[in-house]
Amino acid sequence: MVARLSGIQKQVLSFYRSVIRTARAKDTDLRDQILRHARQELDKRRGIEKRNVLLIEHYLRKGKKQLEVLQDSSVQGIGTFTRSG
Repeated sequence: MVARLSGIQKQVLSFYRSVIRTARAKDTDLRDQILRHARQELDKRRGIEKRNVLLIEHYLRKGKKQLEVLQDSSVQGIGTFTRSG
């Protein structure tokens, strides 16, 4: 029996597919950067409780804004900022 996905899980999966489609439209180096960054972000957020819908929706909105920027044809790379402790 296959477990049914919740609405929020479907949204996350749909968003991830959008990221993959966007990455495929870019050149090889940028595609790899986008996919690596997306995977890292998903792995970082993997521990969020499924019931914490507000936090998940926050990260979805944030990701969608970043995706809109990546979809621009003038984007040539991505970067991340890290805090030094």
